[in-house]
Amino acid sequence: MIQAIAFYLFATIVIASAALTILARNPVHSVLWLILAFFNAAGLFLLLGAEFLAAVLVIVYVGAVAVLFLFVVMMLDIDFAALRAGFARYLPLGTLLVLVLLAELIFAIGSWQAGSITPGVHGARVVADASLTNTEALGAVLYTRFAFVFEAAGIILLVAMIGAIVLTHRTRSDVRRQSVSDQVARRPEDAVRITRPKSGEGVSL
Repeated sequence: MIQAIAFYLFATIVIASAALTILARNPVHSVLWLILAFFNAAGLFLLLGAEFLAAVLVIVYVGAVAVLFLFVVMMLDIDFAALRAGFARYLPLGTLLVLVLLAELIFAIGSWQAGSITPGVHGARVVADASLTNTEALGAVLYTRFAFVFEAAGIILLVAMIGAIVLTHRTRSDVRRQSVSDQVARRPEDAVRITRPKSGEGVSL
């Protein structure tokens, strides 16, 4: 009974915070709602007995990814009013994409079957060995059966990280950046000038 109440509580908060992540007007508030969704998703993993996934979700996603999103959003200083100005122009295309994704979800849910847990049966789910811990069983499946998917996820995260760095280091007219090559090529006689002013006279610049 307590597990059922905890499940519905965590699931409700996850769905609500995910919706608020999309609907929030302030991007900083969106990241904060996303962090709340991650914490409650970790609670769902704990109910399933996957304590390792819950710890990874909190440490990696909340402690690194979500905080990175927060700092990137705060550093970019994007004019969101200008971005929303072209909303009506791209509304037909966005509506079409939403309808396509909705149709795919309907077909996927309609054709989904849980399958049998009996080994050797077609479409059966793999049952983890009871002698293995949760972390060992996850690693055995992740680095064997889903190795290519794991590598593809790493490539996607790498591309996202490079994109965040490129956006952060964009050229801005109101920021003076360091030119290492000019500093190295500068000669001492160009940087230092020795003058001998007379008594009572100032130094001319």
